[in-house]
Amino acid sequence: MEFNTISVIGLGYIGLPTAAVIASRRKQVIGVDVSEHAVDTINRGEIHIVEPELDIIVHAAVEQGLLRATTSPEPADAFLVAVPTPFKTNPEYTSHEPDLTYIKAASESIAPVLKKGDLVILESTSPVGATESMAQWLAEARPDLTFPQTHGEESDIRIAHCPERVLPGHVIRELVENDRVIGGMTTKCSQAATDLYKIFVEGECITTTARTAEMAKLTENSFRDVNIAFANELSIICDKLDISVWELIRLANRHPRVNILQPGPGVGGHCIAVDPWFIVSETPEEARLIRTAREVNDGKPQWVVDKVNETVGKYLKENPDKTARDVTIACFGLAFKPDIDDLRESPALKIAETIVATHPGQSLIVEPNIKCLPSGTLDSGSLVDEKVALDTADVVVLLVDHKEFKQAAVGKTRPDYLVDSRGVWVG
Repeated sequence: MEFNTISVIGLGYIGLPTAAVIASRRKQVIGVDVSEHAVDTINRGEIHIVEPELDIIVHAAVEQGLLRATTSPEPADAFLVAVPTPFKTNPEYTSHEPDLTYIKAASESIAPVLKKGDLVILESTSPVGATESMAQWLAEARPDLTFPQTHGEESDIRIAHCPERVLPGHVIRELVENDRVIGGMTTKCSQAATDLYKIFVEGECITTTARTAEMAKLTENSFRDVNIAFANELSIICDKLDISVWELIRLANRHPRVNILQPGPGVGGHCIAVDPWFIVSETPEEARLIRTAREVNDGKPQWVVDKVNETVGKYLKENPDKTARDVTIACFGLAFKPDIDDLRESPALKIAETIVATHPGQSLIVEPNIKCLPSGTLDSGSLVDEKVALDTADVVVLLVDHKEFKQAAVGKTRPDYLVDSRGVWVG
């Protein structure tokens, strides 16, 4: 199948790199986003997110006329939908139920420009059945076209699901090198999607059903979440038993068939912290281990906050002339993983927000990958550089192991009033 023009709906952490990589293969790419700021930035040949190498590729693609951004969908031969899939936030929802309104909005926005022979691929990480829902929304908006759910292999429009499987900070390389799981609603849908991904994917393209492709992504991240939960639970146990969890894991991992992950302040990002709940929401009685792992990891930020409060208490006990208002706390890191600016579902951000909201003294924030603090929850905190924080703070909290922090010998100079959730300074 030939693709002369490809449209990417959603120009965030996945959509923009995907659009740029496709454009680098000499294909015309139209990026669509509701953010005028994102659109204007990209059309200047610049980027609005942090991802290594992305700025160079976007600049080149825009300069060569291969990539442009707009707020309204235009006709194309293929549409890749890469929009958020958060949880529902209405008070009536007490469980982690997925919110598909962004996918529905994207479907309704591209429906008017669809033509016979087009391909629509859902890349957004989604609960099982989301691709079928997207196909139904498209069919309702365009009754003049036929779709796979009613016309099978003979449908006018091809529809598939192909979840992204990339690591922030390595997105450009992994978009090209990683294998892709492609789930078409029919065999012809899978083949059309495979033809598109072979434009830029050097890894293997493996075809399956749309439902299996959806579940594959959820399974991958649930597996990782369970393993992280084991490490996080170990850290809590070791703290109670006065054992160094970092030394313990190093020793245990000397066994040839043991590979325990490193604990942290929780789990963040839009994938691992979210995807397991999509499985739980669909099968709440069966997904017992997956639910427990999520609860362990979701509870870790509060455990870190409690450790910070204990450390402040220790400081005040050893400095009786001080009050809590006199104590300055410095939080190192807000992103959900090292060396990126992505704050989505970040446990570090949650911890910092709690400290800023509850600590009566000064709260300092060190995050080298952002230029300003997110508005609202951190308004009373101060974004400072590493040196100011270390010179000023009484209590230091390491939340993210950014490369800049690994170079600091804080553990040797501030061992008494240090909370290191990543084992960088005390591991």
